[in-house]
Amino acid sequence: MSNDLGAFLSARRALVTPQQAGIPDVGVRRVPGLRREEVAMLAGVSADYYLRLERGRDRNPSVQVLESIARVLQLDDEHLAYLLTLVRDASPKRRRRPRNETVPPGALKLLDSLVQPAFIEGRYFDILASNSLARALSPGLAKGGNQLRDLFLNPAEQALHPDWEDITECFVANLRQAVGTDIDNPRFIELTGELSLASARFRQLWARHEVRGQRGTPIRLNHPQVGELILNRERLSIGGAEGMMLVVYHPDAGSANAEKLTLLASAGLDAARERQTVRQAGS
Repeated sequence: MSNDLGAFLSARRALVTPQQAGIPDVGVRRVPGLRREEVAMLAGVSADYYLRLERGRDRNPSVQVLESIARVLQLDDEHLAYLLTLVRDASPKRRRRPRNETVPPGALKLLDSLVQPAFIEGRYFDILASNSLARALSPGLAKGGNQLRDLFLNPAEQALHPDWEDITECFVANLRQAVGTDIDNPRFIELTGELSLASARFRQLWARHEVRGQRGTPIRLNHPQVGELILNRERLSIGGAEGMMLVVYHPDAGSANAEKLTLLASAGLDAARERQTVRQAGS
């Protein structure tokens, strides 16, 4: 039986130093972070009870106990919410139906109408649809691609992101939040298994149990055609399609980034016209 609660508590405990917790750092520490008995003392529970929690022998702690432990482990609201789901979802689960990843027609029409780079992603960052300007921004944004796989395994995609370490941390934390305890999905198992085998960076980040939602934020790109681009990244939920998001990159109006994006769009249009001309000549 999996012990998601214990794995989370152990990982987060290792990230809090005695100094951060406000207690003396005495004795030889065999592991980073706080000892179990230190967490128990600061949270006001017995050391034996906390040990049972980490080892999965008690799967029904009260909300008050979890909030006390969260305070000691310095968890923010998102991490606390995730911690509570680990307890709520600890009972045997009914087998979930596979998620339908068919993009609603209305979302496709909206995507086609946008003049900014935009694409539709699934729960595990699979690209379900994209417009031409998104593909001009990155070939990895073509339908069938996966942003996580490209970020960790594709050198060209890594070169596109000068803030690669921050970007990868954000994506893995968001994956952890999006998946929660629903870790028996074949797509999730396939993706995380591949990345765990091939990427030390992914293994490191996944072991931290960071939980964070993605918010609208500027993102910096080093594009091979137009140089540095700073675009605002927005993620919008698609109604009636659970876990599916519309992602739009847009520049500040009147900025140099807007001009560069216009150049990129023009270059993509010229390339499309050339391909059309070649096809017509060959027909």
